[in-house]
Order: sequence, then C-alpha cells, then structure tokens
Amino acid sequence: MSQFNALDEGLVVAGFGRHYLVETPEGRRLICHPRGKKSDCVVGDRVRWMPTNSAATEGVIEHVETRRNLLFRQDDWKTKAFASNLDQILVMVASVPTFSESQLTRALIAAEQAHITAYIVLNKTDLPEIEAARARLAPYIAMGYHVIQVALKADRQAAVEMLQARLAGKATLVLGPSGAGKSTLINLMAPSANAPVGEISKALQSGRHTTTHTQLHWLDEQRQTALLDSPGFQEFGLRQVQANQLAGLMPDLAAHTADCKFYNCTHQHEPACGVRAAVDRGDVSASRYRIYGELWRELSSTKW
Repeated sequence: MSQFNALDEGLVVAGFGRHYLVETPEGRRLICHPRGKKSDCVVGDRVRWMPTNSAATEGVIEHVETRRNLLFRQDDWKTKAFASNLDQILVMVASVPTFSESQLTRALIAAEQAHITAYIVLNKTDLPEIEAARARLAPYIAMGYHVIQVALKADRQAAVEMLQARLAGKATLVLGPSGAGKSTLINLMAPSANAPVGEISKALQSGRHTTTHTQLHWLDEQRQTALLDSPGFQEFGLRQVQANQLAGLMPDLAAHTADCKFYNCTHQHEPACGVRAAVDRGDVSASRYRIYGELWRELSSTKW
C-alpha cells in the first residue's frame, strides 16, 4: 500500500505558476502548492494532498499519481507541458487566417508520440477561403485524420451538436493558434468557463496568469466530460523526438518506410528510398515531405 493512499484525493483543474486549483471527488475546489521547490504538476493530474489549515481551504500536494499520458512540447531550453491523462485532442485551424501546416504537423506528431487520438477542427467554413483550407487538409484526411468542419460563430447550434457527440465522456484538450476560434469553442461548449479563472485569480489577487495556463472545464454535472483550454503558442518544439523516430510519427511517411532499402534510411538522400518514391508518385504530398525535411534537420542538429 502506498504511503500516500491515506491522503485526500484530488484532480488538478488549473495551474498558475506554483499554485494549482485542485478539485476533490465531491467537487470542492481549493488552492494547493507542491511540496518542495520543484513544481511538476500539470492539469489533468490525479494527486494526493493534505490540508495546510484547519478549514482545509488550502493544501499541499504530496504525490502525483501515475499518468496515462502527457502532452508536451520541448525546445532547446525548456519543456512545456499542456495536460495529462487525456483521451483526445482537438487541433484547431481556420480558413482565415491561413494556418501554419508546420505547426499543425508538430502538434499531431506530439500527440502521436504520446499515443493520444487527435482530431483536426476546421473552423469558419462559412468564409469563401474555406475551399483552399480544405485542399490543404486533404493529405491529412487521406492519411487517416478526421477533420471536423464547423462555423462556430455562423452556425453555433450545428457546431455544438457535432462536437457534443465527439466530446461526450472524454477528457479533451483544445490546441490552436490565435484567431482559429479556440476561445470561441471553449465559451460555446462551456459557458461557465471563466468561473474557475475568477475563483483562483481572486484568491491569488492577481489575474496576470489567467490566460497562460491550461484549465479544465466540466461540460456535464456528472463531471464525466472535460474540455481543457490550453495557452496559445508561437513555437512548438519537438526536441523530445529523436530524428530517427520522426517518420514513424507521420502516418503518411510511415506507410512507406518498409519499402526503403536501408533500415536506417533518413529519407533524405539514400537510394531506393520508399518514402521519396512515394513523394515522386504523389502518394505523399510535397508540402508534408518538405516539413519532414525541416523537422529532420532541426532534430538532427546539436542539442545544447
């Protein structure tokens, strides 16, 4: 029996620096901080905690239970965790502004490595630029990704009905660049989303962290369906991925790696490369192969 089993259970539903909002099994929320100087909790963690005052309005996190998974990004200098114990992620893009295919690919690779199901949400289907966006996503549909098409502002009811079925009973993280509609989706599906932010901001007497950390919102009274809002990002480092693992995390390339003559093929210059042959045939899009090359060179460079 673990030494922590006698402690109270909790779920981390928001994080603000070294302060965390922890929810008890009864639904009560309180501010906790981790024991010691190191802060390794993330939203979605199941934790064991103990009160630090007689009213049990604040506490200290003593232990983080084993995670099913962890979605994070890593650059040369730091690692940034999004959330743990996820069932799926929604990667949001829109017809306007034009989305970065490189950033989309990076998010999907991180999900593949963490063994988390990923869906692409294409927003603003009511705009004339939608056909160009659909064309850019065609390779992703071909390789097996499901693209959910919505107009979050123009057709709210249809979007809610479409997303409710996809989200029911799951913990879902929403990722997306500025302007894709991530905040619109969160507010549409969880109208009370700002409540936890207000609670902890008031308690900490500061609102300056409220848009920079992941937060969990329940979509049902039974607390079975969770939607997690993530901070925006300009860069999505993948230093956690080794260069020789990269092709295996890109489904369209992975489908052809067995056809390579050399087992350690980098798919860059070797003869009889199955991936490059697939690009020549049009089975792998030129844009995807270009992104692979950029990532391969990035991940092959010296890590300082």
